[in-house]
Amino acid sequence: MQYIQQAAFLILAAYSIWLFRSNILQIKKNIFLGREEDLSDQSSLRWRNVVLLALGQKKMFRNPTVAIMHFIIYAGFIIINIEVLEIILDGITGWHRIFLTPLGSLYSLLINFFELLAVGVIGVCIIFFARRNILKLKRFMSKDLDGWPRSDANYILIAEIILMSLFLIMNASDRALQIQGNEHYHETGNFIVSGIIAPLFKNFSSAQLIAIERSCWWLHIVGIFAFLNYLPYSKHLHIMLAFPNAYYSRLEASGKMHNMQNVQNEVKYMMQPELAPTGDAQPMKFGAKDVMDLSWKSLLDAYSCTECGRCSTACPANQTGKLLSPRKIMMDTRDRLQEVGENIKKNGEFKDDGKTLLNDYISVEELRACTTCNACVQECPVSINPLDIILELRRSLIMEDSNAPQEWNAMFGNIENNFAPWKLSPDDRDKWTEDLKN
Repeated sequence: MQYIQQAAFLILAAYSIWLFRSNILQIKKNIFLGREEDLSDQSSLRWRNVVLLALGQKKMFRNPTVAIMHFIIYAGFIIINIEVLEIILDGITGWHRIFLTPLGSLYSLLINFFELLAVGVIGVCIIFFARRNILKLKRFMSKDLDGWPRSDANYILIAEIILMSLFLIMNASDRALQIQGNEHYHETGNFIVSGIIAPLFKNFSSAQLIAIERSCWWLHIVGIFAFLNYLPYSKHLHIMLAFPNAYYSRLEASGKMHNMQNVQNEVKYMMQPELAPTGDAQPMKFGAKDVMDLSWKSLLDAYSCTECGRCSTACPANQTGKLLSPRKIMMDTRDRLQEVGENIKKNGEFKDDGKTLLNDYISVEELRACTTCNACVQECPVSINPLDIILELRRSLIMEDSNAPQEWNAMFGNIENNFAPWKLSPDDRDKWTEDLKN
């Protein structure tokens, strides 16, 4: 029977890891559909961002209460899952609590810490679930989250509660078996939390306790593997991608707009025609119409989005009733990228599906509402930049589709002819100062 369990565990573990790897590699392929961008400079500053923003969650601590609760869940996910290593080794070898002997008294200290953390995770998950579904905080009720995104958040909270509860019940039934003197369940002494639960099992037989302990063990590890393979389909992929996203964040001043090389080339070739490329040159593209035209960093941003809504709450356009929501910009970009990735996977190359990110996912009205104030970039806890996507799409809208309001066209004409947004020639621009001399 023991060998059957070990074989079943190995098959489950191997398949789960293979499936997760396949999904992650597909996401990596999707991200690198974007344009090249070199973000490898100043490595020391980039590692500092990883430590402060991804690991330390620096921006979250603007609201200390929520930050501490979020940190408990985050720490629970990272730290308690160290205990999964023991479960995996137990499953492979058929042993029980493989680290108990080598760690000695430290083992009890670690499990006690894990149990207290598990209780904290359960409590915080219940609070977060209530905030979303009972208190119904405004940013969680936005229509951006209608359908799957809202369900996704709830599924994760419920899964965390179940996994932590299974961990505690497993330890409690294990302790009850120790008290009964079962030879397979080695004496560990009382743990703080499971030691309180264990007396509830005092009237259970050894067979019943083993069934409970084994069921919790299997459900816990199956749940971990299921959660692992749920991540690539969930907003909670940010648990992993927050780290590379922080490392590869752009280090220049937030909101800095970059000149378009194609525009500079157009001007250069107009002034010096001899520099223009000869032959059948590829037509120039301005801005981005679809996800392939965006930088790979913007596509990484899309996958890293936590859908927390802090960007949209800070957005003045959104808060004054405009259609723009930076959170929706990121979600739409990710949805389109997933669709393009599936298209390529199915056909071997991208087959035109008659859709683009611009217009089919993100509307002209949304793009025009952006004031480029940079509030969304400032607020994001994991260094996501919706503004870059908005600017690239708006550039395509104007320079490729010639789609701009009349007021903007008048300004563009003035800049082109008068080198300023105003309808005044450079010679007349300072005439208003003449009256000051009298």
